[in-house]
Amino acid sequence: MTTNDVVGELRDGMTIGIGGWGARRKPMALVRALARSSLKDLTIVSYGGPDVGMLCAAGKVHKLIFGFVSLDLIPLDPHFRAVRQAGAIKIMELDEGMLQWGLKAAMIRLPFLPTRAGLATDVQQLNPEIKTIRSPYGSESLLAMPALELDAALVHVDHADERGNGQILGDDPFFDDLYCGAAKRRYVSCERIVPTAELTTLGCIHTLALNRTLVDAVIEAPLGAHPTMCTPKYGIDLEHLKTYAGATGDGWAAYQQQFVDVDHAQYIEAIGGRAKIESIPPTVF
Repeated sequence: MTTNDVVGELRDGMTIGIGGWGARRKPMALVRALARSSLKDLTIVSYGGPDVGMLCAAGKVHKLIFGFVSLDLIPLDPHFRAVRQAGAIKIMELDEGMLQWGLKAAMIRLPFLPTRAGLATDVQQLNPEIKTIRSPYGSESLLAMPALELDAALVHVDHADERGNGQILGDDPFFDDLYCGAAKRRYVSCERIVPTAELTTLGCIHTLALNRTLVDAVIEAPLGAHPTMCTPKYGIDLEHLKTYAGATGDGWAAYQQQFVDVDHAQYIEAIGGRAKIESIPPTVF
């Protein structure tokens, strides 16, 4: 499929999970297509990065369910900060482990999973719908993290075959399988679609993060995670993240016109071209 094909299958009011985390392997080609669409009133579930900030700035978000929103090298996304401080969207702020467990519960078709994450914090005070449960094997009180069921999941990987097997070569292969498992429809963008036999020559077997039963559609989007990193191919583009983060208030319209309201090929050219992006060294933490 294409990015526009994916957006054409989404509807107002959907709950959409976005894979990657922070400024790492976000499906930004799909996010930009979502931002320039007419879709609205979305609930976004994310370990947030520029995906969250961009959709907030574009007025797409009704509710955000998140463990954090960070650009990594820039600690806090200013577009998210603006809507959060203004009270412009609904919020469910969770411990990072709770978010993972909510996706896992949805993936294995359970209404909740018990956890200690979130106990002795303000999570329950701010989210009174989240309950505790007493262990049947003792007296311990555990937090019952409700399943985070998704209408759709958007994720980005290094390589995929046409059947939906997905490969992640970097050192951040976290949670995309949970997003896909928790969703009714799963859309995977990739740097390159390759024959199935090449997947095991391009990386070890443990790099095969998604199997085809977790995927409904594959979208070839070279450099599709930019400005977030997709190592080992390219690192975080701090220069562009500074441009993005600086485009607040009246500056957003100009940023959107130049970098969002264009197709993916035009976006790559506006950034400075493929060679420039691929020259960004892998980010080391």
